[in-house]
Amino acid sequence: MSRSLRIGGHATSIQLEAAFWAVLDSMAERQGVTTPKLIAALHEESAEFEGGATNFASTLRTICLIYEGSRPG
Repeated sequence: MSRSLRIGGHATSIQLEAAFWAVLDSMAERQGVTTPKLIAALHEESAEFEGGATNFASTLRTICLIYEGSRPG
């Protein structure tokens, strides 16, 4: 499943499985932001940390798994 969005002023699309999009949507809702804004913030943070994510979709999958694993219950 692919979604189009803008990151750093550039139009792009990200392809992820529906389950990962659901987690990202949930994360964004909990933080009170839109999913594209959350993804842009995660991209900026990963670029600072990793010096530029070479495979951002994989980075997002990892973030989703960590997020789900850290939730109580």
